[in-house]
Amino acid sequence: MTPPLLHLEDELTRLTLAPHLGASFVEWTLRSNGAPLLRPPAPQAVENGLPGKLGCFPLIPWSNRIAQGGFDCPSGWLALEANSANDPFPIHGSAWQQPWQVTEQSAREVLLQLDSRLPFAYCASLRIRLNGGQLQVAMLVTHIAEQAAWHGLGLHPYFPRTAGTCLQTRASEVWLCDATKLPTERVDVPPQWDFQQLRLLPDSLVDNGFGGWDGQCVIQQPDLGYELECRASGSDYFLLYCPVGLDFFCIEPVSHPVNAHHLPGRPGLRLLEQGQSVALGFSMQCRLL
Repeated sequence: MTPPLLHLEDELTRLTLAPHLGASFVEWTLRSNGAPLLRPPAPQAVENGLPGKLGCFPLIPWSNRIAQGGFDCPSGWLALEANSANDPFPIHGSAWQQPWQVTEQSAREVLLQLDSRLPFAYCASLRIRLNGGQLQVAMLVTHIAEQAAWHGLGLHPYFPRTAGTCLQTRASEVWLCDATKLPTERVDVPPQWDFQQLRLLPDSLVDNGFGGWDGQCVIQQPDLGYELECRASGSDYFLLYCPVGLDFFCIEPVSHPVNAHHLPGRPGLRLLEQGQSVALGFSMQCRLL
């Protein structure tokens, strides 16, 4: 039997959560007409246990891909195995593939917790709240293992994409990637990926990490009748994924670039000793057009 889903509501929106599927957000919609604020779930995605086909999931204790089958910690090499049938690299951490526990719940707010032993011991919490059309997510991760390890955080929301979807955000740099989707070179943001002014999403593929971010973006959805004003904390980077010909895109607030464990200086990662914590926050305010 599929574990029950959770439902939160405020004056404007309704959110459905699947704690047993990596604390995934199944869908977030307008109450008035059901318009999707996050990408609608794929058919049977909940029944088949597929967080990547839902609206959003957390990225703990790292975001995106890690090369070389693991990474160095002060105590030695931490080996990782590929954890997705769709990718040759370990991807998106371990929290999205484990069941979370509900520790607090009300009509508008829920607190979820995960005690993980993979790939090392950590405790994660997600406080999720709706208020006046704003979805607020507060993520806190505490390192439990005796040996120190590198941590990174992120959130992986999928947004609907129509012909009129526009994005506005600021970044100073972007990582170019090779065929394996790993970063090869950091450059200034090229004109076709400059979103300082509100503009339509590119027609060509974008699957890149951006740096020098102020944590703010606006997603305008004129075909769906609203815009989202988003703010991130603990996140100097975002990943932008615009697949060609599909009805969604992703802008993911993350604390570090792709494969940061193998980049010079390990940008954005935090080396946590036992009992130390790291946090990330993200809010999405819905405004009707």
